[in-house]
Amino acid sequence: MNEIGKYIKKLRKIKNLTQQQLANTLNVSFQAVSKWETGETLPDTNILLDLCYELDTTVDTLLNGGIVNNRRRFIKVENIVNGFAHISYLKECFGENSIFYRGLVEGISNKMNFDFDKTLSSNIEVLYTEAVIQYLMNGYRIDMEEAKMWIKNEKYIKEIERHLTTEK
Repeated sequence: MNEIGKYIKKLRKIKNLTQQQLANTLNVSFQAVSKWETGETLPDTNILLDLCYELDTTVDTLLNGGIVNNRRRFIKVENIVNGFAHISYLKECFGENSIFYRGLVEGISNKMNFDFDKTLSSNIEVLYTEAVIQYLMNGYRIDMEEAKMWIKNEKYIKEIERHLTTEK
């Protein structure tokens, strides 16, 4: 219930609504909205559709705490490692100056705001860590022991663990 409440609160704030404003729209008390947001109670089923309409979400997404079908999904860190190995292989196959490889690298570098090519060749654990965190932020789970097999830097491990606790 707490995840649902956090999601309601997040959406309410995104819409710049106070608890009172949302309550007025739904003909409930602001205390009811407060109880939803703290996880003390859930919204009644007779206002669920109206609540979702006001918050621009679906009932399914709301009842899953904002995570659609990813909560039970699991990503192996080995798959992430293999993904980066494939990118390195593209460099080898096409050449580092080919339009294919340069386009890939420049796209990622621009999106992520760092020199992807340099990081790929000098500090691959940063990329593993970033990819793991991106998955965690999207509701996936990982095996922390497997992560530690690929990521040795304690600072990076702590960052992953921090995201593990905040994404639950």
